[in-house]
Amino acid sequence: MWNRLRTSLPIQMVLAALLAWLTAFLLTSFLSEPRLQSALANGDFDTIFLAKTIYLGLLKMVVGIMVLFSLIEGISNIGSMVRLKNLGSKTLIFYTFTTTIAISLGLGASLLMPQWQPLAGHVALADNVTLIDSNDATGGAILTKMITMALVNPVAAIAQGNLLAIVVFALMFGTAILIALPKENALHEVISAINKVINTLVSGIVKLSPLAIFAIIFEISLTSNSQLFGQLALFALLVFVLTMIHGGIVLPLIAKLATGISPLTLFKAISAPMAMALATSSSAATLPLAMQSAEEELGVSPSVTSMVLPLGAVMNMDGTALFEGVAAIFLAQLFGVDLSTSGLVMIFIMAMVSSVGAPGMPSGSMSGMQLVLLAAGIPLEAIAILLIIERPLDTFRTAVNVEGDIIASLVVDKWQASTHKSATLETANLTIG
Repeated sequence: MWNRLRTSLPIQMVLAALLAWLTAFLLTSFLSEPRLQSALANGDFDTIFLAKTIYLGLLKMVVGIMVLFSLIEGISNIGSMVRLKNLGSKTLIFYTFTTTIAISLGLGASLLMPQWQPLAGHVALADNVTLIDSNDATGGAILTKMITMALVNPVAAIAQGNLLAIVVFALMFGTAILIALPKENALHEVISAINKVINTLVSGIVKLSPLAIFAIIFEISLTSNSQLFGQLALFALLVFVLTMIHGGIVLPLIAKLATGISPLTLFKAISAPMAMALATSSSAATLPLAMQSAEEELGVSPSVTSMVLPLGAVMNMDGTALFEGVAAIFLAQLFGVDLSTSGLVMIFIMAMVSSVGAPGMPSGSMSGMQLVLLAAGIPLEAIAILLIIERPLDTFRTAVNVEGDIIASLVVDKWQASTHKSATLETANLTIG
């Protein structure tokens, strides 16, 4: 039991949150309100709050660089512009379509739900958050603002934490690598090595998350009378139900309409990779088994699986995009951030973009979630609330991500076969004529 507690980060996070809530509950029970407010004003708890400051500072330090190199490596892994234009265009169309449905489902359901109860004494917005003016909610104004935010020097973007500009530069740079360099090149090896180092660094920082969660939940519980954990449980239930709707109804329906395969046959064929995804919470770790199942159980061409599934492990994160959309609405209402039309547009676009660069590893969506929070003007420390329940939900999101990847390979293979058949018939007709 002790060994499991010592090595299991999710258990440590949950225990830290519960301990923080219990400590705050005991303090508020035994201290009068004036005495408690005096202690807060005098900085009696500043040593505890320091853990939050250190953790968030470390995250801000690495998140920009992590997103930059993760995206560049993902694009350069495609191999060549010919493959990108051919299979890539069809794959991107499908991935964009299903991700749009996932985000729309998440945002739509969240907006139809009763508003979450705001936290009392919520954290103020950070000074460096860039917001779109709520008065400039027209399409042209939003587009102009986004272009202005996106077209920034990449070094300045990293320094300022402008993740939108980082993503845009990474997409451009990765495409330029495909055009200018051969598949096997020294730059790709360097980028891959940098990514490995960054992931090691991030893994080390994440190990500090129980201390940060204790500090943040302690501060929130100490200054708030709202039923945070009750709302958190309802939020987790909402995300779970929406994820099951997308994975159990929407994706199988798309597969049925596009290829004719029945949901029962589909789930029987992909049961092994989905079980692996549930066990590992890693789409990257599930990739070899997903490719094998797509080829052997569903009859997808190896030339398609070798392109569509690796690209999907980087870009197709339906479950992640859905989670980020729902979480952004939840945290915005919890922290009293008024989301205008422009704010909702920013959440939609950022959830789409950040899901592309989400690492295919457990809790990989947390890096992209920061992009969504910053773009919508939601305090970055709000992410600690999600960390309490994020890992259990991550298992189901990863399974849906893997399911979407395999269905994409099936649909794209069908499109490729139809295109090849049409081209063959056209050639035959020309020969006869």
